[in-house]
Amino acid sequence: MKTPDHSGWGSAPATHREAIATETAGFVDVVKGASPATPVPSCPGWTLLDLVKHTGSVQRWFSALLRQRVQEPPRSRDVELRLPAREDGYADWLAASAAEAASTFATVDPDAPMWAWGADQHARFWVRRMLFETLMHRVDAELALGLHPVVDRDLATDGVDEFLVNLPFAAFFAPAVDNLRGHGETLRFRCADTSGDWLVHLRPDGFDVEPKRGHTETTTSADVEIHAAAADLLLLVYGRLDRGSDAFDVRGNEDLLTRWFTNSAF
Repeated sequence: MKTPDHSGWGSAPATHREAIATETAGFVDVVKGASPATPVPSCPGWTLLDLVKHTGSVQRWFSALLRQRVQEPPRSRDVELRLPAREDGYADWLAASAAEAASTFATVDPDAPMWAWGADQHARFWVRRMLFETLMHRVDAELALGLHPVVDRDLATDGVDEFLVNLPFAAFFAPAVDNLRGHGETLRFRCADTSGDWLVHLRPDGFDVEPKRGHTETTTSADVEIHAAAADLLLLVYGRLDRGSDAFDVRGNEDLLTRWFTNSAF
């Protein structure tokens, strides 16, 4: 599998570290005082308590992987969570999870070689992954409480890139991704408000994601094209917005589009 060149949109690790702190603080503000039993429609079967516990646990687990500089897939996901005794303590516990991550970042070279399940085999992979895990679940919390999520457009562009370039490697925990095969069909995802632009090529043995540089009019058209503001595109690829929304300009093969979204979730 060809490793994608996504250097054009990946923000610096320092930016990712800062954004994790900002996103977690926003998440904490949203859930503090809200009922932990509030259902989270974008994560079926979950409550706000489940959402907070998952996000903080992921931050602590990724921090443990970074401290250990793992060089092979870990055999266990066990990590010391130090869960609060009371449900009303989970917002502060999430803030403490982000503080633990920040402490870990201070000791880790983001360019250090590390095992990662995705395209980038360096410590920075886990920092970037932690950021978008946190950001998307902050969005989930806001949606659950009837709020309108706001995502910075440059951060959203980076998030679409992070999702797409890692998706070809996700089949070991998201087996439906293996169904994303074809015979040369293409899908194009394009941000209307930034330079984010990606072309997906389906092949008999999988798919490649090719970043396009700039919105040139000479770019070959794809079998499916989706244009939208970066924040909306991010919510779309993560299944938080329906492609039938007026936010999207969608053109092309509907069957191919349905196959993509049926199998691309992780």
